Amino acid sequence: MLKLPRRRNSVSQGLSFYIHIPYCIRRCGYCDFNTYTPSELKGPDIASVSTDYIDAAILEIEMAAQRFGGADVPTIFFGGGTPSLLPARDLGRVVSAIRNNFSIAKDVEITIEVNPDSVTMDFLSEARSWGATRISMGMQSASPLVLAVLDRTHNPENVTSAVDMARRAGYAHVSVDLIYGSPGESVDDWRQTISSALALDIDHISAYALIVEEGTKFAKKVERGELEMPPEDETAEKYLAIDAALREAGFDWYELSNWAKPGGECRHNINYWNGAQWWGVGPGAHSFIDNRRWWNVKHPQTYKKLVAEGKSPENSSETLSKDDLALEFIMLRMRMRNGIEKSALNQEQQQAIETFLSSGHIDSMQWQLGRAVLTPQGRLIDRKSTRLNSSHEWISRMPSSA
Repeated sequence: MLKLPRRRNSVSQGLSFYIHIPYCIRRCGYCDFNTYTPSELKGPDIASVSTDYIDAAILEIEMAAQRFGGADVPTIFFGGGTPSLLPARDLGRVVSAIRNNFSIAKDVEITIEVNPDSVTMDFLSEARSWGATRISMGMQSASPLVLAVLDRTHNPENVTSAVDMARRAGYAHVSVDLIYGSPGESVDDWRQTISSALALDIDHISAYALIVEEGTKFAKKVERGELEMPPEDETAEKYLAIDAALREAGFDWYELSNWAKPGGECRHNINYWNGAQWWGVGPGAHSFIDNRRWWNVKHPQTYKKLVAEGKSPENSSETLSKDDLALEFIMLRMRMRNGIEKSALNQEQQQAIETFLSSGHIDSMQWQLGRAVLTPQGRLIDRKSTRLNSSHEWISRMPSSA
């Protein structure tokens, strides 16, 4: 086992874990996340690789414990990829490893991303038995046309049944991910998707504008002129439409792309936006502790080989300067409903923000009260900036869509 210097003070405020499950049955056309299908892995099926992959993930958790063992763990997030493709007992082994090496909070939030087509009642019940508390699933759209454009194969009706199963299994918090701004999607299509989502027994919705990711199957279709992205003003209209509809239904925004009923906010993601520290486990996963960010090798086979040899799977890293951290603080906190306290900004930064008061992008009343908070128009500008991708890297990405 690799010996790393022990540093406990840096995670005195807690250490969250992101567990990357890099497997999908098939790759959606718009997705450029670090995921692999059985054919790409040259294996018979996902289940056949689950055990040794989880063994590797546990070895990395033990490496983390050599440096930060005993740290409080407030949240754990299984993302991908499609975590629900693996047996729930294997994901439970990961939680047990964290529990054995760290101090898991009594009210720990444990989220699992699931695919509405493949998730089962048995999976949800077993995961609930070892402590999973929150389910997030990729709905994307209620329109078969839009799903086809996105190269999604799930049946929209299965979203309803999957949400119902999650509730019956005892999950207090259930979320769906939506994507707007797809080629061919009308405003009416989007409003129908919003209505369909609000008909579900959920307390959280994430909605993201579709981004054309270079090198994807979707991007190549756009480049060839087979698909045409909608005008920006139409996409902005769709953002305002979901914001208004969700507010009317008892949801409120707490981050640019996330809305929740009271108490339904995702604590794991809030920790990121607030600059908390986390360890990302798995191939391609990113970690951030103190002023250092690092990311693992991408391919599962390389990752498994390294940790089996007692070597760190880290591929590269960057150390953020005080100026870098200050800029990132502003970028991330401005995405939050509470914004930034005016006192946290220097004079130059305050002057820069004041230029947006007259344009209506910063709430003037909140500014007078001592906070910089975006107006709905300001959120339109900022909504396509920094996001978390499936490996928890701060870049422009949509969320993973299990």
